[in-house]
Amino acid sequence: MIIRILFISLFCTSFLFAKSSAVFQKIEKEMDSIIVKDLSNDKLIFSKAQNKSVRPASLTKIMTTILAIESSKFHNIVTITKDMINVEPTIAGFEVGDRVFLRDLVYAALIKSANDAANAIAYYLGDGDKEKFIAMMNEKAKALGMNSTNFTNPSGFDIGKHYSTANDLLLLTEYAIKNQTFNNIVKLNKYTINMVNSHKKIALYTSNRLQKKDKYVVGIKTGYTKKAGACLIARAKKNDKDILLVMLNSNNRWAIAKNALEEATKNTPSSTKSNFSQKIAHQGKESLLSKGKS
Repeated sequence: MIIRILFISLFCTSFLFAKSSAVFQKIEKEMDSIIVKDLSNDKLIFSKAQNKSVRPASLTKIMTTILAIESSKFHNIVTITKDMINVEPTIAGFEVGDRVFLRDLVYAALIKSANDAANAIAYYLGDGDKEKFIAMMNEKAKALGMNSTNFTNPSGFDIGKHYSTANDLLLLTEYAIKNQTFNNIVKLNKYTINMVNSHKKIALYTSNRLQKKDKYVVGIKTGYTKKAGACLIARAKKNDKDILLVMLNSNNRWAIAKNALEEATKNTPSSTKSNFSQKIAHQGKESLLSKGKS
């Protein structure tokens, strides 16, 4: 009887796992690499080519902004220079002479994915030398164990040997979300920057479509370049689960990410397994008791 109980239990568990895996196996065909992890129990749900070298696009800005958040200058005022805004769109729209808090540049880089904001952070924290800041980025990457990553710019442009992997980006994100300031920013759908030296305002709106539509999505960062394709790091909190998704060079990014997060946050498989196991255990106990009485 006990052997039969164990067999049925294992069959049920395998069936539920296979059903879940089938969803991700269908999804994986639509991208270069992906990692889906449940942070609530520190377990990997699904992965594909997690160590493949890829272009990270604007996911790079997670590194740029966490360095700014951790700096002693987060609440300092930055005067925008020509070099800071000499970048391609997407931009927030800063102009030479604008005075703005460093923290507002972080908001712009994370919410709107503004390249002028990321560039301004690099020049300011590099004391006018962007290359100095890029060296800081790579130093931090090594300290975090991102051994397959190299940054050449703070925005995520496809310049030179600018590359990473899904696994390295997961490490970076898991580090960043330990910072409450970072979390408070990435979950915002909009924010307004007020210049220190004028009445000028800049309105920022998130580039994360999932976050705008689904309340359980609480960040984190979008990315796109021609070489990198559509990239996304998303976090979802639902049904007592905390899911982190890293997706690189994906077709139909938003639909695929939504399917992956909905599958990962389902509570039906675990609750079904739990109820089934309890029922089987109860039946097994009754069987043993019955044998004992005879």
